[in-house]
Amino acid sequence: MTDRLGVAVVGCGLIGRRRAAVAAREPRSRCVVVSDLSPEAARTAAAESGAAVEVDWKKAVVRPDVGAVVVATPNGFLADIAVHALEAGKHVLVEKPMGRNLAEAERMRDAARRSGRVLKVGFNHRYHPAISEARRRLDVGEIGGVINVRCRYGHGGRAGYESEWRGSRELAGGGELTDQGVHVVDLIHWFVGVPETAFAMVQTAVWPLGDLEDNAFGLFRYASGVVASFHTSWTQWKNLFSFEVFGHDGALGVEGLGRSYGPETLTVHTRRPEGGVPLIETVAYEGEDPSWELEWKDFLGATLDGRAMLGCADEGVVAMRMLRALYQSAASGVPVRV
Repeated sequence: MTDRLGVAVVGCGLIGRRRAAVAAREPRSRCVVVSDLSPEAARTAAAESGAAVEVDWKKAVVRPDVGAVVVATPNGFLADIAVHALEAGKHVLVEKPMGRNLAEAERMRDAARRSGRVLKVGFNHRYHPAISEARRRLDVGEIGGVINVRCRYGHGGRAGYESEWRGSRELAGGGELTDQGVHVVDLIHWFVGVPETAFAMVQTAVWPLGDLEDNAFGLFRYASGVVASFHTSWTQWKNLFSFEVFGHDGALGVEGLGRSYGPETLTVHTRRPEGGVPLIETVAYEGEDPSWELEWKDFLGATLDGRAMLGCADEGVVAMRMLRALYQSAASGVPVRV
């Protein structure tokens, strides 16, 4: 057992419990302790992962048998816990978004640089098989140079959202644009790089969230002329994920993320030089979502083997820069430089 990376999980909601269970199943790691303000949530995570329970998260992260910390709390606590763990010499996987704002993201990144430890941001969407295969096919030139990107992502929210932490600006930092939108901007960044300008509009259309948005519409423009557009929503009554990349020679389309978002598929459209209906190839990915296990293996590769990984601290900071520009544009009504 001693040669397996000991893991502490702080925050035992749905995502924290999932992270704890994945760490416990992986042959090169073990979940040794979990912590949450809710004793019941902590006991549930502990039972599922074989971990001990520690009420005080500060004691959990500094344990000598802990080498890595997963921070899966509401956004308002991410930075303080991650920085504390990094300063204690622990590697850290912090859930998305990387704090409530760019300043908190930069604070975490800087702490990781000082400590020399690995800091990963939980962008598990990169590890969905259809998305990662779409990126591979883009890289090998199957659709030529990118022209534009289009994404739609959302769910229907729920009554009482305003009473949960996601309905609090202090705890969440932002509404749906911060919540699911950060996955969207990270994927856009991963596929086509850092944009030059951003333009956005937000709505609070249905849910009584005060100054937080339940819908966001965004545009990114690149120096090359590429345009990326998206709509992310808490009024998408039937859950939806759709990510499309259009190139000179064809298009890549990912639909679904499994479970309530529908079957995960990748469709490749290859443009015929003479025009007409393109060649169409669709690949379906069945079974359980493997992204959590694949992301954890990537994190272990970085912490135990020193390999490069996806979702590093610098990429998390870029996502927060992109979000900041979108919010600034929504407030001012004009495009903003990223």
